Amino acid sequence: MQFRDTVVIVTGAASGINRAIALRFAQAEAVVVIADVNAAGAEETAAQVRAAGGRAIVARTDVRRRNEIDAMVKAALAPFGRIDVLVNGAGIETLIPFLDLSEDEWNRILEVNLTGAFLCGQAVAREMVRAGRGGKIINIASINSAIALPNQAHYVASKGGLLMLTKAMALELAPHKINVNAIGPGVVETPLTAKSLSDPVRRDLLLRNTPLGRFGRPSDIADAATFLASEAAGFITGTILYVDGGWMIT
Repeated sequence: MQFRDTVVIVTGAASGINRAIALRFAQAEAVVVIADVNAAGAEETAAQVRAAGGRAIVARTDVRRRNEIDAMVKAALAPFGRIDVLVNGAGIETLIPFLDLSEDEWNRILEVNLTGAFLCGQAVAREMVRAGRGGKIINIASINSAIALPNQAHYVASKGGLLMLTKAMALELAPHKINVNAIGPGVVETPLTAKSLSDPVRRDLLLRNTPLGRFGRPSDIADAATFLASEAAGFITGTILYVDGGWMIT
């Protein structure tokens, strides 16, 4: 799939899944805006994009802060004049038993994973509506949008909410020719999941629940993102594409 001169913002692109998504779009000749609170990691992603012959700019962005999101949007518009695709990838995860979960940690996870997607989606969608060209918004959700696992009440709530936000956005933005979809990764080996997967008991449990017999790779999710951003997915909106090795079968 080719995205020559398409302008794509990817949040959370300093590492892992979202770095892979940014690189895949760049390989398809898109212009990529690397947005992350981790400025050093974002610069590293941008360097990898440029080393591969792609084009990237960095916008240091905390997705909990509307003023920083507005600056991210302006950073994309200043050189390119438009935004065609937004990938809401910024997310965090911790493992804490429900009875030990603090209100502060609950709020922190929801602020990044759910409120951040709302704020970024709203800011970019407003610009897409103003421009009148339509666009694509992709929210990185999870299999935990539909199923619960122990010690993840806050994370599961954020991802379940993100799925319903996706549906609501898709419904309201459809008249403006803006497609909004979600991707539900299964277990993917990234820096975010490294701690969880370092527990051999948990790792074995998760692997046994993945019928294809392996964990996901960031490239698997990048493939799904470029598909949903392409013209081939032009009649798809308001849904979630599970990329999970078959987890949701059972």
